[in-house]
Amino acid sequence: MPKIAQGAELQTVITTFEMTPGTCQDLMDALTDAYDSFISKQPGFIAAGLHVNDAQTRIANYSQWRRREDFQAMLRTEEMRERNRKINLLCRSFEPVMYEVAAAF
Repeated sequence: MPKIAQGAELQTVITTFEMTPGTCQDLMDALTDAYDSFISKQPGFIAAGLHVNDAQTRIANYSQWRRREDFQAMLRTEEMRERNRKINLLCRSFEPVMYEVAAAF
């Protein structure tokens, strides 16, 4: 389970996906499979969560990694590059952005 704490020595990545309600479940299935069978087994992976809005037009993904280099190495693998090509077909756009926790309440 992700832990959100100021000063934590980890890398947070928040990725937002924009899609139609018609492809939301397909995208959730693809993301769930990616985490279950590949991403969660990569070096440096700590935790992740997937969130869907009520209209099923956006998915927010929150993941934590020991270091930004761990996340970048996972993205560069041939398997993840192939998965991202398929994920890209299911959504209008997606963008991973790296963050540091500035405050937690």
